Amino acid sequence: MQIRKSAEDYLEAILVLSKQGGGVRSIDIARELNYSKPSVSRAIGLLKKDEYIIVDSKGYIELTEKGAQVATTIYDRHDTLSSFFESIGVSHDTAVNDACRIEHVISDETMNKIKEHMKK
Repeated sequence: MQIRKSAEDYLEAILVLSKQGGGVRSIDIARELNYSKPSVSRAIGLLKKDEYIIVDSKGYIELTEKGAQVATTIYDRHDTLSSFFESIGVSHDTAVNDACRIEHVISDETMNKIKEHMKK
């Protein structure tokens, strides 16, 4: 299953916002990602069409099992990469920003080796 970086960012944002409690709405995602409301609205429509999310009658957004799987993978990669970069001396802000870009393209093999290394 291959999805676009932007879709992964939206799914990860939905996961993070849902962990903060309360419901997640389009406006929350727009604020979190600093995107325009029309951009978020379009993306939500595409994610819904592709069955990554469901939107209830009040506009609250939830991840489907398929969406949660992608979001969790991306979030885990982000967290692991950020921690790894900081462990080798990269500043927090740079580590977070670099992890955000790399999390979408890193291979499973490399990610698994980084996780193994971090356990040592």
